[in-house]
Amino acid sequence: MLSPAALAKIDQAIAKYPPGQRQSAVMAALTVAQDENGWLSVETMDFVAHYLGMPPIAVYEVASFYTLYDTHPVGKHKITICTNLPCALQGANVAAEHLKKQLGIGFNETTADGRYTLKQGECFGACGDAPVLLMNDKRMLCAMTPDKLDQLLKELK
Repeated sequence: MLSPAALAKIDQAIAKYPPGQRQSAVMAALTVAQDENGWLSVETMDFVAHYLGMPPIAVYEVASFYTLYDTHPVGKHKITICTNLPCALQGANVAAEHLKKQLGIGFNETTADGRYTLKQGECFGACGDAPVLLMNDKRMLCAMTPDKLDQLLKELK
C-alpha cells in the first residue's frame, strides 16, 4: 500500500516515541501516506491503522478532524484560504471570491481538469500577514491580494 521509502519515514516517526506507543505517530504516518498518494483513501487509512496497531476508526477520526488531511481526491494544486475573522477583515473574502471566479469553482471543489482544489481553512497563525493561504498544505503565502493571486495562478500553469 505504501512504498518502502514511505514506510521508512513512518518508522522514523515511530522511533521518536516510547516503545509500545506506535499510535503516537499517526499524524506523521497520515502525512507521509497523503504525500505519497495525494489523498487518504479508506484503504490507505486502514493500512496506516494496521501498521500502527490501532483501530481504523481512530485513524479516521484524526484524518477527518484536521483540515490538512484529504479523505477525497484533490487537485494537483490544493489552495486553502483562511477565512477566519482576522483574515476576513483584511481581505480574505475578496481573495476567496477572486479565486472562485478565476478557477470557476467554489470551496471544496476541484476544477474539471484536476489541477486545482479550493478549500476554506481555519487560522494558520499568521493573522498579521492576512489574507493568508496555504498551497498543498506545505507553503504559506501571505498578504494575498487579487493581483498576487493572479500571479500565483500564472506561475502554477
